[in-house]
This record gives sequence, structure tokens and C-alpha cells, in this order.
Amino acid sequence: MPTIVLATLNAKFIHAAFGLRYLLANMGGLRDATQLLEFDLKQRPVDIAERLLALNPRIVGLGVYIWNVIPVTELVAVLKRVRPDLKVILGGPEVSYGNADQPVSQMADYIITGEADLKFAEVCHNVLDGCPPAAKIIPAELPELHQLALPYELYTDADIAHRIVYIEASRGCPFSCEFCLSSLDIPVRQFPLEPMLAELGRLLGRGLRHFKFVDRTFNLNLATSRTILKFFLENHLPGMFVHFEMVPDRFPDELREIIARFPAGALQLEVGVQTFNPDVATRISRRQNYERLNENLRYLREHTGVHVHADLIVGLPGETVECFAEGFDRLVALGPQEIQVGILKRLRGAPIARHDIEFRMVYALDPPYEILCNDLIDFATMQRLRRFARYWDLIGNSGNFLQITPMLWRDSSPFWSFLKFSDALYERIQRTDSISLSTLGAELFRWLVENQNLEAVTVAKEILDDYQRAGRTEVPEFLRPYVAFTPRASARRKGTLPKRQSRHADSRGSRQI
Repeated sequence: MPTIVLATLNAKFIHAAFGLRYLLANMGGLRDATQLLEFDLKQRPVDIAERLLALNPRIVGLGVYIWNVIPVTELVAVLKRVRPDLKVILGGPEVSYGNADQPVSQMADYIITGEADLKFAEVCHNVLDGCPPAAKIIPAELPELHQLALPYELYTDADIAHRIVYIEASRGCPFSCEFCLSSLDIPVRQFPLEPMLAELGRLLGRGLRHFKFVDRTFNLNLATSRTILKFFLENHLPGMFVHFEMVPDRFPDELREIIARFPAGALQLEVGVQTFNPDVATRISRRQNYERLNENLRYLREHTGVHVHADLIVGLPGETVECFAEGFDRLVALGPQEIQVGILKRLRGAPIARHDIEFRMVYALDPPYEILCNDLIDFATMQRLRRFARYWDLIGNSGNFLQITPMLWRDSSPFWSFLKFSDALYERIQRTDSISLSTLGAELFRWLVENQNLEAVTVAKEILDDYQRAGRTEVPEFLRPYVAFTPRASARRKGTLPKRQSRHADSRGSRQI
């Protein structure tokens, strides 16, 4: 039986708990006495408690995040009622800031704030030795990254085969964007490069092909980013897919040259635009060179096979719907494969809270703390924008409707055209989840034919082409009166890229959103 159990609730099974693996890797002499268990949000807290208590541990360490704080609160309540003597130690971003008023924090024995890679083992030693910490809140000093044992060997063969494997080459962020907790992580620190490359090589040797780097600004240190990109280029294998988050206005020629050499679809770059309004960007302490950003995104789309995922945020202080619409249309024109429309959140500890009074920012009290309204966007409008974001993800980002989506706006504004469709879609189906692909296709067909007066046969052929390109063979019932089914060989590369990115990659050369 383990003395210590590390556990968390992941958002989905496919996600692996990266932070807990760091804790386990750095347990030192307590590593053999520690067990890691992962759960997800589909599992009931009382059932998770049963699993944990069956191991009869003395200490349970729980990772608390914005997506799991509510069920973790219920879990801790069960653990402490059944085993009052059990020591519960919490960590993670959701309990690292403003934790005094949290029910989960009040029930726990100890809370480690900050990067707990080394501090967790220290606290466990003290508790087990009968010298428990005097304070409940325990700040963790920033660890020297070269002192940390890397956790990559703790990814199992099953993890490598079925889950997202996370990697990091650095921690921290040099920017001070007020909506993000990474703005508090200063300075940026780099992991020693040679040990990291050795770990990447071992993961490749074990069969890993999809790598997701969690660095906030991967291209900040150009020497490091070039070296890692070169590693993946020189060791490229069929089906390899690597994700990086990059600063969109920092792509010098030496970085462009390496990126352009990757096969189409092998790289995904997440670029945070967030807003195209310079005044709003300044207000939230975001530094961004828009001329370079535009040039870089055009280069990536016109001269590389990179899958570009760009982010915009709705609800920033001082940004009107009209201003957001202009930014959305501008980003559509730059052609990224995906545009994530995020709703502003007031994360615990994030400096964005300083604007609450001046701009009458009202947020939900419960996670994920999304904005409900402000002085420029009322609640009803914010709800429309929330639905816009959801439907855009299902239609514009999914890769299922690459040819049909641009037909929604043709020569008009993409934002206002899609918002109009979004409003009508919600009025008809009254939900934003559990929507089948066939239902979405039928609603797009209906809207284009009845509201934009397009020919039914033309629209039907475009939708069927989208269906076939994604590897499907059936003809949806709503299309059967208008098209004759002609089987064609699918261009989809099954079993290589992730499904969503594969649908975009297979359309290379066709119309892009």
C-alpha cells in the first residue's frame, strides 16, 4: 500500500496530468512509497474517494485546476469526513491565489502555492516525520530547473498510444497580459537543452508521434527553438505532429526557414492574437507588433504547411462588439485554419481584476469565471457571442465544413454573417452541445438556400464534398434529393495526424477559412 497518493481529475481521459508526473519524479526517497492515480470529470467524486481510501494512504496530494475545482471540493469533503486523520495537500493554479475563501482550501490540511515540484516532497517528509509545517499555506520557491528530475519516463506505453503527451522546454512568460496567470511567472527559465533532447529521443524510440509543448512563448529564445525544431526535422517520421505556442510577431528568417521545411500538417503553431485594437492591448498590458503579426501569419499560410491556430478574446475591457468584429474579420482574411474565440475569464490572481469597477466587468462566481457583461456588452449580447464561439468551433474550426463555411459570408463581413446564422441556429435548435454533424449540415443547407438564396444543388454538392473529403461515404438524408452519390478515394491520411488537423491538412489547396 502506498503511503502517499498523487491524484487529480483531468478534463478528459485523453489528457495526462503533467504536473503530477513532475511531483512523482522528484519525490526522492519517497518515490517508491508514492502512487499516481488519474481520474476524469466523468467519474463521481464519491467513487474516486472510494478508490483513494482503499489504498489507505497517509497523505493524498490533489492537483486543483479551473476545470476540476468543483468536483475536487466534493472529493475532499468525502475524504475528510470518512478519514479525518488523512492529510490532504492541495496544489495547482486554482488554489495558488485568493484561496482563503475557497471551501476546498478550508477543508484541506495544507496548500502549496506556486511550482511545487520540490516542495511537495519536502512537505510530505515533514508530515511523515512528525514535524508538520506550522502554516497551512506554503509558498514554493521557484525551483532551479536543472535540479528537477524530468518526468517523461513516467508516461506509460498506454499514455504514448492513447493520450496527449505534454513537454516543456521552458517556464514563465516575459509578457504581462493581465488576463493570464503566466504574466506572474517571471523570469522565463529554460530547461537544460541536452537532457531535454535526450528525453525527446527516448519518447520517439518508444513510439510517440504527437508532442504538445506547453511553453507559453516557445520562440522567445531563438537558439533553443531552432535547436528543438531542427531535432524534429532531422528525426521526422510518418505521422509526427508537434504543437508549439509562439509569439505571433517574432518569426525571424532563420526560424521561418526551418518551419518551411516541415511536411504539411506536421507542425501546429498556436498564436495568441487576442485583440487587434492597440488601445485595448495597451490597457491589458499586452505588447504586440501588428504589422509583423500580419506579415508572419501571411507567410505561415502562404509559404509553409503549418497548421495555424489563432486566439481572440471576447469581452476585454474597452472593446466593443464592433471592434471585436473588425478584428475577427481581419483574422479570417489572414487565413489561419482555426480561430479560437475565447470568452474572457477572470482567473484567480490575474491582474485583469483591476478593471472591474471602471469598465463594470461582471464575471460568473463559479469556474470557469467567464465574463457575463460589461459596460459595452450587455448580458444578452454576451450570450449571443458565447453561442457564436461555440458554433464557430463546431463549424468553422472543426474541418468538417471547410468549403461551405465561407459561403455564409461571400462578400460580406464574416463576423456579422456568422453571428446572424448563429442566432438563427440557436433559435431553431435551442442548444449548443450534443449536435450531430448531420444536424449542422442540414441547418447550413437550409440557411444558405432559404436565407441567402443560393441554388440548392450547388450548396448540396459543396456540403457533400466536405463530407467526402473527411473520409465519410454516406450521403446525409437532407442531401439525397439534390445530389447523386459518386464514391471517390479519400485523401484523408488515417492514423497519422489528429483528426481535426487531418481534416484541414487534407484540404490543402482547396478554399480556406
